[in-house]
Amino acid sequence: MTTTLVLGGLSMANAQEKTKPEQTEIYTPVPKVVEAKGVFTAPPSDAIVLFDGKDLNKWVTTDDRTKPAKWTVGNGVFTVNKKTGGGNIETQQSFGNYQLHIEWQVPANVQGKGQGRGNSGLFLASIGKGDAGYELQILDSYKNDTYTNGQAASIYKQLVPLANPTNKPGEWNSYDIVWTAPTFNDDKSVKTPARVTVLFNGVLVQDNAELKGPTQYIGDPAYRQAHGPAPIKLQSHGDPSEPLSFRNIWIREL
Repeated sequence: MTTTLVLGGLSMANAQEKTKPEQTEIYTPVPKVVEAKGVFTAPPSDAIVLFDGKDLNKWVTTDDRTKPAKWTVGNGVFTVNKKTGGGNIETQQSFGNYQLHIEWQVPANVQGKGQGRGNSGLFLASIGKGDAGYELQILDSYKNDTYTNGQAASIYKQLVPLANPTNKPGEWNSYDIVWTAPTFNDDKSVKTPARVTVLFNGVLVQDNAELKGPTQYIGDPAYRQAHGPAPIKLQSHGDPSEPLSFRNIWIREL
């Protein structure tokens, strides 16, 4: 039996159907552009190295976790591979609170504009197949206009970054993240919401910010599903731009 949540006389399903994606897009104010170079940070002694430049043994395919990640590895980096049909990938291990470092690169010959230019996503907690979870946006936001709650380092469709220190295509960017996972009461209601701090190329762009719930492309986010520790996910977005690359990924459990 399927239960439908009813709000103000409208079912949640009907409310989502009547809402368009652009209704949750924000365009002003525009975060200040800041010049900053990516920060390469070697893993601390107590870190779990999620990618050491050699293989994707610690990653699996999101939609079938029995299958290994199929993205391409070479020259110390791994790259989204749309030809293999690998889809999103995520860590084998699940995490609660953590400190995470990851570096990403949009290719110098990137094409497209707006959300179709170097689009991927880092899901700080993957809580289902596809794009379910809490997304920190990855996007070429170097001289590329789009809605501000969808640019690089936004919590997608929720939190606008405090600044825009995106490096130009072909240069590496870094995210340093402190994630505090949400907690839930016995009745599955929210006890404490998720919070996140993000440094983008060494610049503070999310300051212990509170999330309203998992990422929602259409409609407003909310905590609709209680969960515990979860994998970390990387998105294969499917836009026409050239694929993104990643390197130097490590995590410290807190």
